[in-house]
Amino acid sequence: MAERRRRAAAAAELYGRLFEIYDEGKKSISEHPYLFETDVEIHLIGGNSKSPAERFWNGSNMVYILQKAGQKEESDPMEESKADDAIYDSELLQEESSGPVPLSVRRAKQLISLYTMVQNPNMTHLKISKLVVLPPLWIRCDSSDPEHTCWLGAEPLKTGNKITGIYLHMVTCDGPTADKTCFASLEDLQMAHKIKYHSSVTMTKGFARYELIRAAAIEDTLVESESNIYIDITWNTVDKILQTPPLTSAATLNITLESGDPRSPVYQLYRELQFLLALAEGLKTGVTEWPEPLESESAVELVQEFLTDLKMKLDGFCTSGNKNETEKIKCDTAAVDSSIKSIFSERGDLDFAEQLWCKMRSVSSYQELVECFTLIIRSLERGEIQPWIHQGSSNLLSKLIQQSYHGKIDGISLTGITPIQMLLEIGLDKMKKDYVSFFIGQELATLTYLDYFISTLVDLQEQVHRVQKLHHMLEIMVSCTVLLQFKHENLFPLTQTCIKYYKENPLNEKHVFQLPIRPALVKKFYQNDHPQIWKVDISSGHGQKEVKTTWQVSTNPPAEHMKSNNIGLLCDSTVNGDSEERMYFITMAKCSQVHFT
Repeated sequence: MAERRRRAAAAAELYGRLFEIYDEGKKSISEHPYLFETDVEIHLIGGNSKSPAERFWNGSNMVYILQKAGQKEESDPMEESKADDAIYDSELLQEESSGPVPLSVRRAKQLISLYTMVQNPNMTHLKISKLVVLPPLWIRCDSSDPEHTCWLGAEPLKTGNKITGIYLHMVTCDGPTADKTCFASLEDLQMAHKIKYHSSVTMTKGFARYELIRAAAIEDTLVESESNIYIDITWNTVDKILQTPPLTSAATLNITLESGDPRSPVYQLYRELQFLLALAEGLKTGVTEWPEPLESESAVELVQEFLTDLKMKLDGFCTSGNKNETEKIKCDTAAVDSSIKSIFSERGDLDFAEQLWCKMRSVSSYQELVECFTLIIRSLERGEIQPWIHQGSSNLLSKLIQQSYHGKIDGISLTGITPIQMLLEIGLDKMKKDYVSFFIGQELATLTYLDYFISTLVDLQEQVHRVQKLHHMLEIMVSCTVLLQFKHENLFPLTQTCIKYYKENPLNEKHVFQLPIRPALVKKFYQNDHPQIWKVDISSGHGQKEVKTTWQVSTNPPAEHMKSNNIGLLCDSTVNGDSEERMYFITMAKCSQVHFT
């Protein structure tokens, strides 16, 4: 009787906590976890955030994720069995590492039982005044049971607003192993499903994920980075385990790209952007960390040569500009691969200020910056040069140049942040035109659509931030062109996706950009490769009576709270000894339904 009261009190306390979190989450979902009974963290996931259990659950909206609280607990070894001590020691080791920490399977089952109780409308002794249908609940487990359970889940079944039962999930995992004889056969999986659920007819759905960036890159040339390009493929009616997806499948390309790969055709432009960012940071903090110069000659020497050249030209900037167009100022095209030259190369219409930026991005000190601008302003004041600038240029240097056309310019003090702001402004103008030239030249966007990214109605720091977004979009387009040989028909919708995202969100190089594509477009990159994930869903029934069994192999554990020293390794011990076999984790997800009568 006392045990029943204790369980009822624990259930009521859990319901109160879950309801409070759910009620607050309808207004705003907290990034911080909630505590339950000192040992459990409750995270509410919703909105645009993906559930960590999404591979095994097709739900949407809100979901609770439960895990071990981020603190060490004291234990009394006299009161615990040796098995419990081993589990506890394992948990302490996991707590010392980063990432989420799972609960013991025993504790997880207790919580699932309490959740089931509070969602059962027949449990009137709990004295819940108004029963609310709570979001589904998933618990991270430490695989300490014989089945190696890594997830337990539960979600209410309802008809209208009435709860009629509970849907229970169990995810288990073994491995990693390269022994494919451990893999189940599709026939055995289907038969087991039919027996368990008393089904006569089953349906199958396949899913495969392939990494394309690894397959497309030249061996030993891929830099360690967060970049990843992979394809998710789904199809109905699976023929066999590890089946290669048919070309009629639905496919989505997923792109996460980190800028700054030295092998990128636009790496020099990336370095140019880094110099721009250093100037912006210096303008904001008052301390400029000058990056390594992009040219071997000093900026002062380059500017002096440039001005001398202009003075010697009877027809002024135009002749110099033609020469400059031929030389390309050793800017971006120096490192551009032949396959990309037609896609991205430096513009041939650089005005005086833009050419000046290409000389002055080798500035390595504040004093050198002041010397460069002193030379320029002196030449303007003396009328030794009458440079050409783009119509509409409104940066400070352009205003001085426009004044010089009339024989007199305003006095300017090259002190404080003024020189840095002047150089930042001309760099911003030049780089904006570079990016716009690419996207319009490749017919990927219109000037109107790009207006947000080049607007001068926001402060300089925000303008720099938006230029960073343009560069990230450029890196994505160039990578898809070089690595995947994408054409305009694929680059255009991808560009629109990127533009839409970046008009609404800050720069995020970890964001996954998605593009629906035909599998045939990239088949050559994955047809002879091992999948990163391959799974089959076997289902029967319809609507709320649908039940599903999932069998999956993956190169990584099915949950981030699982620890392994063998993650992602390849096994060299094959039959022929001359090929590699990928090691896989074998995961099973099963479900059951409990109906409240």
